[in-house]
Amino acid sequence: MSITCNSIKMPDKNGNLNFSNQAPSQWRDVPQKTIHYAPKEETIMLSGGLTILQDQLIEAALQSMGENYISMPNPNFESFQTGKAYGNRGQCNPTYFTVGNLVKYLQNLRDEKGLSSEEIVKKYVYITAGGCGPCRFGMYITEYKKALRDAGFEGFRITSFEHDKGIFQGDDIDDGILNFTPKFFITLIKAVIIGDIINILGYKMRPYEVEAGSVDAAIERCRNLVSKAFLGKKSLIRTLWQCRTVLKKVKLNRLQPKAKVMVMGEFWAAMTEGDGNYNLHRFLEAEGAECIPQPIINRLMLSLWEAERDVLKRESLQVEGAKKVDFSSVKTRALIKIGKVVIKTHFTLYAKAIGLHHYEIPDMDKLARLSEAYYTLDCEGGEGHLEVAHLIESVKENISHLVISVKPFGCMPSSAVSDGIQSLVTSRFPQANFLAIETSGEGAANFYSRVQMALFKAKQSAKEEFEDLELPDTIPDKIHNYLYQPHNAKAGTAAQLIESLTQ
Repeated sequence: MSITCNSIKMPDKNGNLNFSNQAPSQWRDVPQKTIHYAPKEETIMLSGGLTILQDQLIEAALQSMGENYISMPNPNFESFQTGKAYGNRGQCNPTYFTVGNLVKYLQNLRDEKGLSSEEIVKKYVYITAGGCGPCRFGMYITEYKKALRDAGFEGFRITSFEHDKGIFQGDDIDDGILNFTPKFFITLIKAVIIGDIINILGYKMRPYEVEAGSVDAAIERCRNLVSKAFLGKKSLIRTLWQCRTVLKKVKLNRLQPKAKVMVMGEFWAAMTEGDGNYNLHRFLEAEGAECIPQPIINRLMLSLWEAERDVLKRESLQVEGAKKVDFSSVKTRALIKIGKVVIKTHFTLYAKAIGLHHYEIPDMDKLARLSEAYYTLDCEGGEGHLEVAHLIESVKENISHLVISVKPFGCMPSSAVSDGIQSLVTSRFPQANFLAIETSGEGAANFYSRVQMALFKAKQSAKEEFEDLELPDTIPDKIHNYLYQPHNAKAGTAAQLIESLTQ
């Protein structure tokens, strides 16, 4: 462990062996002293953990509804070190990064901003997501409280939500910290969807920018426009049309054969943009690749698909004395269908406004059919069957030159798929270029080396695909406009563009 990590010590805890002669007792997750928390109007909510852009848009969206909400900074390696210092041993790196990030943020409030620990505990609350059964992510609540207690913030409030359980909180917390109304969820979904769309365009454009940094500068301007639209309650569609004007000014050279790499795997490891996955997306771009990220909307659609499947399974059970019509199932199915319509409608409207064309929201039924011969659909741990389905889809439909599945070291749901099931898939699809790779928070050199070896083959494939095509005598200017997004059987962007001119 590094010198920095070793320098972080828990207060007066190390070396205390007084517990060894004590009789065993039941541990209870309750503060020793009664804490009088601040009322809701004075409570400050903290959260984060999605992409950097989406965290910032969610902050603006929730503040526009009157919520006192702050998106925390992106976790970095210092967050990881803090998490290892205060957390239990043997955790996955998303636990260390996110738990350590919260502790580091609160320590900054105390040490740099001058707030007392008691004031922080009373006024702040952290919102996180619960996890699935086989994942240690499900123990985040306990991990947060253990680390916070040892860091001097005992009693700090943590509230957690799961896609199938709504919201639950600790015994000492009143439900109602957030107003979970339809308006709240729709506003939240709008921010997530817009973030997905802008991120997708960024990954499509950035590898081909003529001036380094021009795409990031344009995206930052778009973020400011969208944030102001949320806060000022202005039309988001009109704002995204303004973003189209901003993005059109970025000069691109898209006739460069670059390997297209699909990044998938465990949700947090594949999505985060920073030290948590060794800045994988930016590393791939620096090595001459174009990334296909997994947007948050994929996870939303999977959650709805799983919920709908659960309803269908319950309805198929023959229960003695059961009602012929279960109206609770009717209501649930109606809400699921409404959720699908809301997501797809908003995505389509916003994508058309900003100029993202020919991007299809994943068909969950199609993905389930692709994977069910390899992975049971009843196993919902981690990303379920999606990892298997995405690899098969990429091979069959020539979507990418390389598929990378990235996951935390020791992640049980994702590692079981990548190290077990995917070996069968690749044996049946030998043309697949697939790399399963783990992150531990450390060991970046080995990580990058393995990525570079797999990427070499992908770059060769992209080059051969492009060189097999005959370039036309004249190249129209539209080729370098991000709004021109042809769709054909080629994988690489440059090859798709040239192929479109000959059709």
